[in-house]
Amino acid sequence: MTMDRRTFTLVMAGAALLFPSAVRAAPGMTVHKDPTCGCCQAWVDHVRAAGYEARVVEVQAINAVKAKLGVPPGLRSCHTAAIDGYVLEGHVPAAAIAKLLAERPKVRGLAVPGMPIGSPGMEVEGRDPEAYDVMAFGDGEPRAVMRFRGGVAL
Repeated sequence: MTMDRRTFTLVMAGAALLFPSAVRAAPGMTVHKDPTCGCCQAWVDHVRAAGYEARVVEVQAINAVKAKLGVPPGLRSCHTAAIDGYVLEGHVPAAAIAKLLAERPKVRGLAVPGMPIGSPGMEVEGRDPEAYDVMAFGDGEPRAVMRFRGGVAL
């Protein structure tokens, strides 16, 4: 059986209504980073490996970007990303990003303050990964929403 263009369009529209998560591609993100930051590029590689399209914008005045996107000073790290209406600050694991986008909480974004050893992009050969919190911000006081060791949720 062959399908004409009109029938194909109707079938795809029906599939989108019945199974929206199956036809929706992962949203792209824009990553703002300093041109010389190697760990930032390693984090970009991590999110790309998880299926996210990441456009990198190299900026000298990264703190101005953080301020514009509403990242609290106490949560700042080395790079800042924007994805589907949210802000990601620092070495946020792809699993936390996926949960954020699936649950869509009313927060401004997620942050991994500092640069914990073993977080995505901060892997150090010969060093055990540290445990760290992923913090939600923008809806009151920042709070821990997930805990990781390396890239693995605890």
